[in-house]
Amino acid sequence: MARNPPIGDGARRGAVRDRSQVFNPQNQTWTKRDTGNGRFMDQKKDGDPFKGVRKEKKD
Repeated sequence: MARNPPIGDGARRGAVRDRSQVFNPQNQTWTKRDTGNGRFMDQKKDGDPFKGVRKEKKD
């Protein structure tokens, strides 16, 4: 995982590894996926993407 000091400033230094995110156009949300096994992990309620998580390319 990425380092996050100092605590409480809301900033991340470095990227989150072994995770990616994909946009779901059906419900207009971003979904986080584990790149190791491909399972979906989390979904955002607002329309903003996850911070520090790379986006998957469309095929």
